[in-house]
Amino acid sequence: MLENVMEFYRNIPPKQCASCGDKMEEQAEAYGTVCDNCKTNG
Repeated sequence: MLENVMEFYRNIPPKQCASCGDKMEEQAEAYGTVCDNCKTNG
């Protein structure tokens, strides 16, 4: 069963910015959906 859970987390796609679509660096305890570049320029 633990193998199925690990496989699930490995298959999650990278987090993307909701504004520009660029891949975002994921951080623990961070729930933002917009990258830093879009925050400062948008």
